[in-house]
This record gives sequence, C-alpha cells and structure tokens, in this order.
Amino acid sequence: MAMTDPLGDMLTRIRNGQRAKKDSVLSPASKLRANVLEVLQREGYIRGYSEDASGKHPALRIELKYFEGEPAIKHVARVSKPGRRVYSGSQELPVVRNGLGITIVSTPRGVLSDNEARENKVGGEVLAEVF
Repeated sequence: MAMTDPLGDMLTRIRNGQRAKKDSVLSPASKLRANVLEVLQREGYIRGYSEDASGKHPALRIELKYFEGEPAIKHVARVSKPGRRVYSGSQELPVVRNGLGITIVSTPRGVLSDNEARENKVGGEVLAEVF
C-alpha cells in the first residue's frame, strides 16, 4: 500500500524512537525529509542524520538527541496534511510556545524555520511544529 504522508511518517518514527529511548531511527530517504532534518539539526533538536545505503532502498539514519535523559523534542506535529494544506505569509507564521518552539515552513527559498522565513520575508506551506 502506498504511503500517503511520508513526512508525517518520518515525524512519527522520530516521536516513537524518542519514547523508546532509541539512539537512532531509520526513515526512507527523500529530498523533503532530508531538508526537514537539516532544519531540525540547525535548530538543535537532533544530533544529526546521515544517508544509509545498506538496505535495498536508500534510508536516512536520524541520530536522536537527549538532555539529562529527556528527549530534546517534547512535541512534534504535522500541521499541513495531505487532506488539508496550510499556507501562511511571512508575517502570519504561527509562533510556537511564545518562541520556544519552531515551525518548519516550505518556502520558495527551501525548507526553513519560521524565524528564517520571517528574516527572508517569505511565506509558504507550514509543514510541522516542534518544541
């Protein structure tokens, strides 16, 4: 059966991996997923990621991050879903937890965090929120 929301699947793998106290999780590779992981790494929510070609299909190995035994990501949720796309201008981007969290946005200049999108004055599709 075809996967209808690949990005939502990756976010769920991260959420489940952190609840199970895993060091890393695997997710099928795609450019969008790698760009979202790049934003998460830049913002300090994951230790890193790498491409894992050991299996039949290319995958991304995501190194999860913990602080004093607690996951660095307390909440991760998909905002724009295949059934309901959510778009926002640069000034209307949602603020997560009074600025303590981030919103990941797909813009014409690539996948950016909400702060980067505001600095560049670009809006786009609101992919996920993380804190």
